[in-house]
Amino acid sequence: MTAVTPNPASAIPAFCEGIQYFGEDFPDFATYGQSPAIAPGTTAIASPTDKAAVFQTLLAADALRYLILQMTASKASGHPGGFASQAEAYAALVMLGHKNIITEVGHHAPGFYSAMFLDRSLENMGIETVQHLRDRFREQHGLLGHLSGYIPGILAPAGPLGQGQHFAMAAAWLHRDKLFPFTVGDGGLGEPYIVSSMAHFHTAFPAVTNFLPVLVWNGYSQEHHSMVSLQSNQGMIDYWRGNGFAEVILVDAKDFDDQGQVGDYVDSTVFSPAQRLAFTEAVLVGCDRAAKSALGGKLTVLIIKQLKGAGVHAKGAKSHNLYPQHTLDNPDIVGALKTRALTPAAWNLVRTNCERAGGGPAAKTVVTEFVLPLPDLGALALEEFPIGGDPKVSTTAMGKLVGQVGQSDRKYLVSNADGNEASGIANINQALKIIHPTTDPLYNQAPNGQVYEPLSEDACAGLAAGLALMGSRTLWCSYESFAINGLPIWQTVIQAMAELRRPTPSTITLFTAGALEQGRNGWTHQRPEIEAYFAAMMRNGNVFPLFPPDANSIQVCYEWGLSTQNKGIVITASKSPLPIRTSFEQTRQGLAQGAIVLDERAGGKQVVFAVLGDMALVPVYAAAEQLQAQGIGVRIVSVINPRRLYRPDDVAWSTCAQPDRSFATDAEFETLLGGDALIGVTGGASGLLEPIMLRSQAKRDTFAWKRGETTASAGELMNFNGLTAAALAKRAIALVS
Repeated sequence: MTAVTPNPASAIPAFCEGIQYFGEDFPDFATYGQSPAIAPGTTAIASPTDKAAVFQTLLAADALRYLILQMTASKASGHPGGFASQAEAYAALVMLGHKNIITEVGHHAPGFYSAMFLDRSLENMGIETVQHLRDRFREQHGLLGHLSGYIPGILAPAGPLGQGQHFAMAAAWLHRDKLFPFTVGDGGLGEPYIVSSMAHFHTAFPAVTNFLPVLVWNGYSQEHHSMVSLQSNQGMIDYWRGNGFAEVILVDAKDFDDQGQVGDYVDSTVFSPAQRLAFTEAVLVGCDRAAKSALGGKLTVLIIKQLKGAGVHAKGAKSHNLYPQHTLDNPDIVGALKTRALTPAAWNLVRTNCERAGGGPAAKTVVTEFVLPLPDLGALALEEFPIGGDPKVSTTAMGKLVGQVGQSDRKYLVSNADGNEASGIANINQALKIIHPTTDPLYNQAPNGQVYEPLSEDACAGLAAGLALMGSRTLWCSYESFAINGLPIWQTVIQAMAELRRPTPSTITLFTAGALEQGRNGWTHQRPEIEAYFAAMMRNGNVFPLFPPDANSIQVCYEWGLSTQNKGIVITASKSPLPIRTSFEQTRQGLAQGAIVLDERAGGKQVVFAVLGDMALVPVYAAAEQLQAQGIGVRIVSVINPRRLYRPDDVAWSTCAQPDRSFATDAEFETLLGGDALIGVTGGASGLLEPIMLRSQAKRDTFAWKRGETTASAGELMNFNGLTAAALAKRAIALVS
């Protein structure tokens, strides 16, 4: 299309300020472009075969391509190619009234921003013109390079591959009457979790099919051909059918090519106008069929096959990324913008349709723009065990409360890949039942259960964290040694919650079977480095690793976690019977100030043991006996909530959507941890002791996990790692001498 001088300024809609090039009318604009295909008071086109609807869907696809390139080239940065190859599919879904659209692909962000601009969602953050769109792309407090919860109308974050389907499935589970399409790149299809997690979800919830994967099959990934680029159409269809998809709808641009393009992947934007419309109509019809199928109870996938970079500055993997030379003066950028340029009248038509679609801007209509109503849990029936009484299993005590929550809130889900019974929380299964197509009372299985048990930690963390992001209560349970496999999506959700523009329940985890309990299993089950992950995340501002020392404490920690919003609450506890050392009130104090004093013994010089965890207290108490016998004073402090022990400036709390500004004061810290010497003790990573080591002025040292080994008992494993009473006492004496 040839770029021409635009109509007089008065004819250009105000939102078009910043558009550099306007074009001539599309052929047949006078016939099919005189009034919006989405009529006033309606939310979608009347028919996917209506000629005006097809014509205006094509305009919307090109408008998206133009805005993507105008915006990204303004900063010579960003990713235009992937979204461009499926612009017709996105435009078709919107024209059909579907706006709860999620993506697997963070590199599709410019396309989603363009869509949010067209339907006026971005006006909520002051982006009213294309110039604003250009100015605030990839800028702080603007449109970051990948999607987040900060952007109006965007349902879920997108960054690492292998995550988007979890958000779509979570939303579909909570909102059975709405469609949740999500785009999947063929480069990302190599992530093994995408299809397997959908297969398990479908087995657990066969009636929930209102999520729709939209495979963007463009032949390329980020820097090279995709691994499925040589797959035949029939082979791709067979792949999805073999993974349980009842309806596989594939629209291949190659079938409409009238330009003799070479290869299996072609660019529809170079077709003749008639064939462009034919392809767009096929996409519209395919999207309509897929949406009705998914909403009608069939597991469905829509595949759009079109060359990566269709309609932008380059083709194939070369279109994926803009480089420093790709400024708005670059010939390839200029040429692509001029080719995609629309008239002011066309821009106005596209915006009107986008705004009307789905009942209004996404920022006012999609499910994540509203707080999900949740049932009141009332007061939990906590059971306070007597201090010094019989040892109790912490996880079992918490499991009883989890059962109460699930029975009060039937949308409450618990996920666990390794089995709740193995973690001392069989009572959760007994109360809530494992979701399984085979009913079996012996194994607490039932189709309508509330315990989700795929064998993938990614799938466990994904559904639990995704549901929390969408506004529901959940609990992800795992062995500490395996949870690392699910943390990438959990971390993504935590960061999104920190930016989210609405309150949502915190995502809570329970990590059990720590390294010290897993001696006989060997180093394969001894991976407490996950705690270093949380140590780093504490500085994010909304992450709270909790270390209850006993079965009383864990109940209060869980109760507190349920009361919080937009946070990541990590509860780590043993599944072994251990002494009761605290009251409920002590843990409430520990949650507020970070730690509590468990034991204090008078003497000369005073040694303070700051202990994370429950089993690590065993050698510390034994060391205290030895030190007391030598006239040295000892204070044993249980560090329950280490994030509280940071100094306020150490943590980005003020940047969080639901800020928690509570930290131990210097006086409180000194009362708890002041002494002549300080020894931090943990059976995990030493990083969690950082807030204490930063603030303490005493001579100090740390005892922490070093590496795994096969042993017959926790005591032997502690000895292997230097966590013994003798070693602790020896170091304490050296520090105070």
